[in-house]
Amino acid sequence: MITGGTGSFGMTVLKRFLKSDIKEIRIFSRDEKKQDDLRHELQAKYPEHAEKVRFFIGDVRNIDSLRDAVDGVDFIFHAAALKQVPSCEFFPMEAVRTNIIGTDNMLNAAIDARVKNVVCLSTDKAAYPINAMGISKAMMEKVIRANARRASEKGGTIISCTRYGNVMCSRGSIIPLFIEQIKSGKPITITDSEMTRFLMNLDEAVDLVMFAFEHAKPGDLFVQKSDASTIGVLGQAVQRLFGDTGTKIIGARHGEKLYETLMTKEELVRAEDMGNYFRVTPDERSLNYDKYLSTYGSIAQKDDAYTSHNTKRLDVDDTVAKILTTDYVNEQLKNWIHIGRSNSKTN
Repeated sequence: MITGGTGSFGMTVLKRFLKSDIKEIRIFSRDEKKQDDLRHELQAKYPEHAEKVRFFIGDVRNIDSLRDAVDGVDFIFHAAALKQVPSCEFFPMEAVRTNIIGTDNMLNAAIDARVKNVVCLSTDKAAYPINAMGISKAMMEKVIRANARRASEKGGTIISCTRYGNVMCSRGSIIPLFIEQIKSGKPITITDSEMTRFLMNLDEAVDLVMFAFEHAKPGDLFVQKSDASTIGVLGQAVQRLFGDTGTKIIGARHGEKLYETLMTKEELVRAEDMGNYFRVTPDERSLNYDKYLSTYGSIAQKDDAYTSHNTKRLDVDDTVAKILTTDYVNEQLKNWIHIGRSNSKTN
């Protein structure tokens, strides 16, 4: 089952497994229009596999709808969330209800149904959070680890978490906005040209989740080693492909950071290097701290966190190559003929 299954990530996961030997894939989400659109798309493009997909209307805020949906499920990708930073700043309790309480509902339903494995999706904004979205995701991670501990004690569901940065061309992200602005002949709007963000494509996000499924122990957090670029460089890369219509600096939006953090100083102490990924193991101590005094001394941390400022920084050429790994950009380029570029420059 994929919660939030009609979103960008959910649809990528779905298409990854459509042709596999998985017997049934359940899409759980609250938007009946998106479900109907996806149903018709699957019937048109994948008629021989569309029948294995079942759709469940429901909201993670409602545990009863989750209990109905998880019955008989073996694995869950939990992608349902409120993700827009400014929206969560203005409506923080909505983020609480979906990201925190909704995740707790989903995990309780999964544990009770004896689901084998659950991987939840978090965000770099959960590390040293300063905005409502990041704070809600940080609390979500705490809920995940608490439930993972409880499930492990019962010998049941394995629950883990992945944390990643900006997924290029996902719904509401900046690259589609830049392309839309260029095609309209307008300057692209940049908040702060020196702001840095991690960059990964949807397939890499799915690979990270699959790695977690294969390697997770209860309560583990997985992070992909990721490159980053400044927003200014990202804008230049998109304009190199679609045309230069100018740039307008609009300033940071509500709750935005100058850079993002994938792992904190404290987490890096518990991080295991697994090649392309890091595994951050949970703190397995109980509330009886006396027996750990000889093992755990003072608080341990690394000198610096793993951030979009200190990871490998991509230049314009590298960023062009990176964004060309997305289906969305390639599809948009096919429709963007030379005269379209010329018109955008003239306008």
